[in-house]
This record gives sequence, C-alpha cells and structure tokens, in this order.
Amino acid sequence: MLSFIRSQDSQTIAFKITETVTKEDLLQLKEAVEEQFPKDQQFNALAIVEQAKMPTAGALLEEAKIDIKHWSQYNKLAVISEKSFLETMTDLANFLPGIQARHFFMDEIELAWSWVKE
Repeated sequence: MLSFIRSQDSQTIAFKITETVTKEDLLQLKEAVEEQFPKDQQFNALAIVEQAKMPTAGALLEEAKIDIKHWSQYNKLAVISEKSFLETMTDLANFLPGIQARHFFMDEIELAWSWVKE
C-alpha cells in the first residue's frame, strides 16, 4: 500500500509504503507526479518504507512505465527504511544517470528532508 504524506518541499513528492505495493498504488503515484510536476520539471521523491513486501507483478510493470516516462524529471530519491536490502538497492540507483539516491534510517527522517531540499 502506498499513501501520500505531507511534503516539506514543493519540489518533492513524499509517500509511505507499507505491505505490498499494487498497480493501483502506482497509478495514483503517476497521477500525482503528472499533476504536481509539468512535463519537463524536475522533482525529488522521499519514500518511507515500513514492512514492505514484494510488489505485485502489475506494480513492477507500472513502475517501469512511470520510470521510462519521467526519467528526465527525476532528481533526488531519499529512501527511509530499516531494511538493509533497500539500502543496497538505493546505493545501486546512484549508478543510473541523472538520479541522486540516498538511504536513510528511520531515525534520520529530518536529515533525509534536509538532503532532498539542498
């Protein structure tokens, strides 16, 4: 499940992930991104991940579509989680062109916000 949380920055979309992310969740995310950030405007994402499970197949496909469509708009991605595999995945995202990604632990939420707002 994906739920939006209040962003501390107009250039950042913020959300919380709990349990399993579905295709419907990602369609909501896509709609929010397209509504908040016009076609060429860069944006950041801040994701708080709690007890995440593997996304559904439909969600993985939808995520790929969103990434392809909005790739040039991505700027920073902050992932907040206690999961070590997400720390590794976030670090790997730094090898993708045009994206700065950083993992933070749950007690570093304010540090994550400071980083995305830089």
